[in-house]
Amino acid sequence: MKYPALLSFQEVLPQLGQFDAVIDARSPSEFAEDHIPGAINCPVLDDAQRAQVGTMYKQVNTFEAKKLGAALIARNIACHIETLFLDKPREWTPLVYCWRGGNRSGAMAHIMAKIGWPVAQLDGGYQSYRRHVNASLAELPLRFGFKVICGPTGSGKSRLLQVLSQQGAQVLDLEQMAAHRGSVLGNLPSELQPSQKAFDSRLWDALQGFDPRQPVFVESESKKVGNLRVPEVLMASMRNSPCYAVALSRPDRVRLLLEDYVHFIADPALLNTQLACLAYVHGRDKVAFWQQLSLSGRIEELVDELLLKHYDPAYAQSIRRNFDQFSEAQVIDLPDISDATFARVAKQLHQEK
Repeated sequence: MKYPALLSFQEVLPQLGQFDAVIDARSPSEFAEDHIPGAINCPVLDDAQRAQVGTMYKQVNTFEAKKLGAALIARNIACHIETLFLDKPREWTPLVYCWRGGNRSGAMAHIMAKIGWPVAQLDGGYQSYRRHVNASLAELPLRFGFKVICGPTGSGKSRLLQVLSQQGAQVLDLEQMAAHRGSVLGNLPSELQPSQKAFDSRLWDALQGFDPRQPVFVESESKKVGNLRVPEVLMASMRNSPCYAVALSRPDRVRLLLEDYVHFIADPALLNTQLACLAYVHGRDKVAFWQQLSLSGRIEELVDELLLKHYDPAYAQSIRRNFDQFSEAQVIDLPDISDATFARVAKQLHQEK
C-alpha cells in the first residue's frame, strides 16, 4: 500500500482501535470543542497562527499566506516528532486528521510517510467523523433495550447506575457524560460542561461499544441535561422503555444529597446564586427564605424544603407524562444509603432477565 493511505471514516471505523495513535492536527480550540474519542492533539497551527495565516489569506494574497503557513507547519510538525514520536518504531501506525482532511493533516501525514511510518490520513477529516456521529445517533439507540431508573431527586439513581457499571452492566450515564446533575443545582464545581458536539461524541462512543443483546441502564433524564440536548431518537427510546422506580425515605434522600452536594455546603454564596434562579417559579419571598436557611447553616432543613416544595412536585408532574411505562414500573425499595444496599440492589437488577 502507498502511504499516506487516504481512508474514509467508514473504512477507518472497524480498525479505529488498532491505530497506535489517532492524531488531531487541528488547533487546540477546535480540539477542545470536540474530537474523535481517544485522539491526541498535535496542532500543526495553533490558534494564533491559524488566525494569522487566515488574515494573510484575506488581506494580502494566497501565495504569501501559504509561505508563512508552510514555515509554521513545518516547524510545529518537527517539534511534535522530536517531543512525541522519535522513539516510535517503523511499524508504528498513526491515523492523522484535521478539519476537512486537507493541508494540515496532509502535511503531517506526508512527512510521517517519508520517514517510513505506515500512516493513514482521514479523508474528509473531522467533518466526515461528525457526519457519521450524527447519522449514528439517529439509528444506534434503536438497537438496544433500555431499562430506565426512575425516582425523585436524591433517591440514589446516579449512585445505583455507578454501582451497576462497576459490576459490569451496560450503563449510559448521561449526567456523567454531560458533567451536570440535571437540575438548577446540577453544575459541577470543578468541571465545565462539554460542548454539544463533545457530548454527542461521548454518547456515540458509549453506544457503539455496547452489546445489543444486553440491556442498557439509563436514568430518567429530561430532554436537556444542563445546557446539553439529549438526541431525539435516544430520548424517544428511553421514554418508551421499561422503568424501575427507586424508593428511598426523605430523611435518607436529604442525607444522600448532603453527601453529593458538599460543595454547596462549603459555599453558601454559590448555593444562593443558584437558588435565585428559582424565583420565577416560587417567588422572591420563598427564595429569600431558602437563602436565609443557607446562610444560617440550616442546610438539612433547606434540602428538605427544596424536595418537598420544588423537586418532588416537578418530578411527579413530569415522570408520568414523559415515560410511557412508568405506571407499570417495578418498585425498588432502598432501606438505607449504605454501599452494601446499593451493591445488593445493583446485583439483582444486573442478574434480572
